[in-house]
Amino acid sequence: MSLIAIQNYIGGALIPPASEGWIDNFEPATGTVYAKVPNSAATDIGSAVTAAQAAFPAWSALTAEDRSQRLLRLADLIEQNLESLAAAESRDNGKTIALAQSVDIPRAAANFRFFAKLVCGVSSESHEMPDAINYTLRRPLGVVGCISPWNLPLYLFTWKIAPALAVGNCVVAKPSEVTPMTAFELSKLCIEADIPPGVLNIVHGSGAQTGNALIQHPDIKAISFTGGTATGAHIAREVAPQFKKLSLELGGKNPNIVFADCDYESALDTTVRSSFANQGQICLCGSRIYVERTLYERFRDDLVARASALRVGDPASADSDLGAVVSAAHQQKILACIDTAQQEGGTVLCGGTAVRPDGRCENGWFVAPTVIEGLSDSCQTNQEEIFGPVVTIAPFATEAEVMSAANGTKYGLAASVWTGNVQRAHRIARDLEAGVVWVNCWLVRDLRTPFGGMKASGVGREGGEEALRFFTEPKNVCIKY
Repeated sequence: MSLIAIQNYIGGALIPPASEGWIDNFEPATGTVYAKVPNSAATDIGSAVTAAQAAFPAWSALTAEDRSQRLLRLADLIEQNLESLAAAESRDNGKTIALAQSVDIPRAAANFRFFAKLVCGVSSESHEMPDAINYTLRRPLGVVGCISPWNLPLYLFTWKIAPALAVGNCVVAKPSEVTPMTAFELSKLCIEADIPPGVLNIVHGSGAQTGNALIQHPDIKAISFTGGTATGAHIAREVAPQFKKLSLELGGKNPNIVFADCDYESALDTTVRSSFANQGQICLCGSRIYVERTLYERFRDDLVARASALRVGDPASADSDLGAVVSAAHQQKILACIDTAQQEGGTVLCGGTAVRPDGRCENGWFVAPTVIEGLSDSCQTNQEEIFGPVVTIAPFATEAEVMSAANGTKYGLAASVWTGNVQRAHRIARDLEAGVVWVNCWLVRDLRTPFGGMKASGVGREGGEEALRFFTEPKNVCIKY
């Protein structure tokens, strides 16, 4: 079987990398190479920036309604191609096809649809003085760079691109080289949707080569990045001296706090999902579970039983609850983290091993859902992001105790709280060091709200008008009467 040759999308055309350098693209479920990805260099980034600069005057001059209509057309095409895009996402990432069909691809279309409509309703601020009036103009920045991760490939790729395009910027975007396929398919849909050449450019390649060329290009006005905290720190060091605008959505070590007065079945059902959805490879997954002591043993035992019953197997099968993790290296990292947890005194209550499904997936990269107890709050396992189907569980006695534990990491992305006490819910939500707090739910997302983390979980906010503000430059105009 011949390998699929993924192409860059530059200036409205699908083209190979100038250097003819390529990276193997693996199917996680089988462990086999099925495509080759351009490892684009500074030359390719330069070509993309040149194309974007050429397209910017006409694109930014369009009315918001005109840009909106083009992005809505792209959203329609994503929805029309849902099944093929979901199959591509599942094969490329290892997630179950059911998850890609129900979450990833619909959300990609929703991202374009939401920002296409939002931009048409944005109003300007004005401030009146006794002898003058001030009003604020917001103008697109020009050419911006968007870098997205491998865990929710098209979902997060479009989350960045859509607001940037909606307000009139042109974009040079780099998807993860680990999961490039749906970004490549989006390139084809852009051509079909008649998006003007150069408005969106998609350049594939490694972070070390392609990503660095993108963040270092002097004509890129802003960088929006989602990914690991270490990479985010590198980008910040490179970008700060260039005075580019910067948005970083980074890692998390999210607490899930369960009080004894919770709605038990809802808390248990959602905790299973928030622990293991997408093989735990979502930055918002709850990886540290704290349960009030009076409820602890019941909740722990039921969680372990539910986790043990999850079916790990072929992502293309409707019978699979969990698919493969994204790469061999990531599988080994997860298993090494489990070993570390045991060395730190943790007890593996279920899982803790690789899984080898029968049939075509026998050489794929699978990990059993894993629950670990008996660890201190300060241990490495409870401090560092694992980003896999691994959670720790511990009891707590008081609100003060659990708040200290919940806030006791360098991360501050998200948290979940389960309680029937409305005063406690508000109090804890106020005091948690997290950019997103869910009370009696998880991953309920209103795209109008600000999204992002505190501390080492990021800089800035995405979503709603926050995203539109990031991708524009405000200008005050003062008119004297």
